[in-house]
Amino acid sequence: MRAAPRGVVFDLDGVLVDSFAVMREAFHLAYAEVVGPGEPPFEEYNRHLGRYFPDIMRIMGLPLEMEGPFVRESYRLAHRVTVFPGVPELLRELRARGYGLTVATGKSGPRARSLLDAVGLLGLFEIVVGSDEVERPKPAPDIVLAGLAALALDPGEALMVGDAVTDLASARAAGVTAVAALWGESEVAALLAAEPDAVLRAPADLLELCPPVASFHRVGRGR
Repeated sequence: MRAAPRGVVFDLDGVLVDSFAVMREAFHLAYAEVVGPGEPPFEEYNRHLGRYFPDIMRIMGLPLEMEGPFVRESYRLAHRVTVFPGVPELLRELRARGYGLTVATGKSGPRARSLLDAVGLLGLFEIVVGSDEVERPKPAPDIVLAGLAALALDPGEALMVGDAVTDLASARAAGVTAVAALWGESEVAALLAAEPDAVLRAPADLLELCPPVASFHRVGRGR
C-alpha cells in the first residue's frame, strides 16, 4: 500500500512548457551547421525526448558537436516557449495543498532554470534537476531520486508526471508512481503501451490524485 502522496516530480518540456516548435527549429539549425545539407531526422530525435541531448546524439549516431549550436539556438529562441494552459494554476493549487514540487528534465540544469525563470514558474519548485547534474540521466532513476532527496520524501510518497516513455521508466526505476501527460506532443500510443500508473489528459486532472497533505515541511525553493 502506497503512502498518501506529498510530492510531485515534473518533466519540463511537453508537460509544463510547450517547447516543441523551438526544439524542432534548434535541431534543424544545429544539424545544418554541423552535419550539412539534408533532411534533419527530427522525428527520430522526438522519439527519444526525455533523455539528455548528448545521449540522444549517441543513440542516433549524430555528432556530439551538435549540442553547442542546439543549446545556443534554444537560448536564442526561448522567448517563443509558452506555458501550457492550466499549468500555473495547477502548480499553485498543489503548493496550497502542501505538496513539494520538483522538476527532473532532460535539459541541463542551468538551461532549465533559465527557461522556468523566463516563464515565471521557477519559484514554484523546491529544486530543478538537470541531466548534467546527476551521474546517470533518464531512464535511470538518479534525477528523480535527487528531487525526492531535496523534498525529504520517500519514493512511495511521490508521483512523477512525464510525456515520454523515458520519463515513465525513470519514475518506475525510482519507485514513484508513473503518470503520463497527454496534452503535449507526446506519442500517445507509445505512452499508453508503457502502462503508466495513471493518465492525465489535462493538467487539472492531476488534482484528483493529489488530495491536501495533512502535514508537511518545505526546504529551499527555486534552486
